[in-house]
Amino acid sequence: MKVVIVGGVAGGATAAARIRRLDEQAEIVVFERSGYISYANCGLPYYIGGAIQNPAALTLQTPESFDARFRVDMRVHHEVTAIHPDRKCVSVTNLETGEQWEESYDKLLLAPGAKPAQPKVPGVGLARVFSLRTVEDTFRIKEYVERKHPASVVLAGGGFISLEMAENLRKLGLDVTIVQRPRQLMNPFDADMAALIHAEVRRHGVKLMLGHTVEGFVERDDGIDVLLKDAPRLHTDMVVLAIGVTPESDLAKSAGLALGVKGSIAVNDRMETSVPDIYAVGDAVQVKHFVSGTDVVIPLAGPANKQGRIAADNICGGNSRYQGSQGSSILQVFSMTAAATGLNEAAARQAGLQVDKVILSPMSHAGYYPGGKTMTMKVVFEKETFRLLGAQIVGYDGVDKRIDVLATAIRCGMSAVALKDLDLAYAPPYSSAKDPVNMAGFMVENIQRGVVKQWYLEEADTLPQDGSVTLLDTRTEAEYAMGHVEGFVNIPVDALRERLQELERGKPVYVICQSGLRSYIAARILMGNGFDCYNFAGGFRFYDAVKNEQKLIEQATACGMDA
Repeated sequence: MKVVIVGGVAGGATAAARIRRLDEQAEIVVFERSGYISYANCGLPYYIGGAIQNPAALTLQTPESFDARFRVDMRVHHEVTAIHPDRKCVSVTNLETGEQWEESYDKLLLAPGAKPAQPKVPGVGLARVFSLRTVEDTFRIKEYVERKHPASVVLAGGGFISLEMAENLRKLGLDVTIVQRPRQLMNPFDADMAALIHAEVRRHGVKLMLGHTVEGFVERDDGIDVLLKDAPRLHTDMVVLAIGVTPESDLAKSAGLALGVKGSIAVNDRMETSVPDIYAVGDAVQVKHFVSGTDVVIPLAGPANKQGRIAADNICGGNSRYQGSQGSSILQVFSMTAAATGLNEAAARQAGLQVDKVILSPMSHAGYYPGGKTMTMKVVFEKETFRLLGAQIVGYDGVDKRIDVLATAIRCGMSAVALKDLDLAYAPPYSSAKDPVNMAGFMVENIQRGVVKQWYLEEADTLPQDGSVTLLDTRTEAEYAMGHVEGFVNIPVDALRERLQELERGKPVYVICQSGLRSYIAARILMGNGFDCYNFAGGFRFYDAVKNEQKLIEQATACGMDA
């Protein structure tokens, strides 16, 4: 059996190694357009910033080491330019010599990945306008930074690569501005959770111009102008395009393979395309979202590697199935960590689901043990069934392990209520006896049993201020004096029982505190005394952070300036 693989990075390299482990006799040929194989895309910004100093560390294998271990004919600087399914061969060009020929196959695996999205605006090809996809791109950016010593950079886009570049270029001393059309960074997060990311980015000196559209680039004064719609142009020393990626599906399209959403390659759960003996994996393919069941493109390394293994199994006569992607991801944002899995609230509603959520601010470990830090967790679930749909966490220590627990719970089909029953490891330096994941489960159970009712951030601006409801802040007087929601009166929770007569019976009571815990206790006191009570999801700390961010974005958008 002869297997030809197009693309030698995540999915392609994984498939090649797996095929060899399953079939010692197979002939395996991999064509990779760049000069490197099996490299860590996610590590590229950290080489530019100096956290990774040895360029060799970016590549997990070389063509020589891969061949020595797996006997795979790994050809870099070779581009497959056409697929001929009727003759079961591909057209290949050696990019170093210009030689062209046709290579036959018994099985063909497409793992071309995704390419940086290029806005169709003037100036995209200018020398100071960079994109980051390959190791070669990385070297070009790093060489430019070291040779030209730019003082400023504009990052067009606000996803993973943009934030990683922002952090690393700030550490090199550059003035960094992120510009993008959406009014929030990091699409996997809801706008309220993204506000916490915005605050951290701003705290480290990164300027945000959200809600602005880039219309082109013009060279001027030994730099480059970034042209913006309805806003003054930005002058900078360099630009990095990071507005997302699009599937590399041109080969598949030209060969008549069926395409899916966003021009991706359509595959079934065996990673088979619409043409017999042709498989496809990685950032170029359409998959099912594990939670919603909808067709999606999720360009992440974890799914690409799993798909490569599954395709290899099936090429070798197996029957492996890909169960779908749920978009589990994590990102370092300066000193913070942001992570998400499954559907966020906006995506769940867009999928037609009736959803609810809990928002909590637990400590990373036991409060009495030194060094604990607050994280903010948002857990999204289906209203009637309490099916766990997704989660987002922004914080410091312990974010990674909590998101992995929640990702596993989603994969296992657990309900949000069942999170309370998970038997999770506890020691004071690492967690609390009631782990944050357990706490989320307790909160959802309270909702299920009617122990508590919630009100939400999106209701804040529409709460009646005419006296028809009671608005109650249960923090201390000192906390209240430092800032509070307009219209809320202050009765500290520990004085509430003695001051119940101050509250008019028959009126709904909307309660808030700093994190949601004291207001929950207050809600139970009030409900136990016959009041109809609603606890705020997230607490004043969450409310204040999100509202401040919304105000900054609105002001910046209105005046066409950065925030």
